[in-house]
Amino acid sequence: MNFIAMDFETANRHPESACSLALVMVRNNQIVDRFYTLINPQMPFDARNIQIHDITAQEVATAPTMAEVWPYIKDLYQPGMLVCAHNARFDTNVMRQSLARYDISEPHYFVIDTLRTSKQFEPNLPNHKLNTVAKALNVELWHHHNALSDSEACAGILLEQEKQFGDEAIKNLVEQV
Repeated sequence: MNFIAMDFETANRHPESACSLALVMVRNNQIVDRFYTLINPQMPFDARNIQIHDITAQEVATAPTMAEVWPYIKDLYQPGMLVCAHNARFDTNVMRQSLARYDISEPHYFVIDTLRTSKQFEPNLPNHKLNTVAKALNVELWHHHNALSDSEACAGILLEQEKQFGDEAIKNLVEQV
């Protein structure tokens, strides 16, 4: 399988408030590269979000904006690329809104949601949160709500599910953005 696992953290409840992004590139079922950056959302942080991910306004004060990050990652989002995220609706919306804020068009890509695959393939779990699924599948999650750790775990979950249930079962759950 070839795909990108993507995870955002946000400064507040607004999807355009991305404050960190991680991408994990998978080629031939192997993680081959990782990208992580803090992002300056240019808006206030909510205490609740800080409590979740431990990223503060001070930490991102000199970080690039999403508009400044985009030129470095946009070539990864080629038409037909498969992007994986846990609760993909959240992450794809953060991508869409964060780019739209700077009048950047969202790329077209395919998406697979490991929250959805987990509900399909692991229906008996007590819940389908990333940490629960990772633990059930023996996938490492070294720091929940750190975007890089979450992206690596998401990639590991999809690779494990593909190994257990096959390529066709995975393909049936892919959607286009």
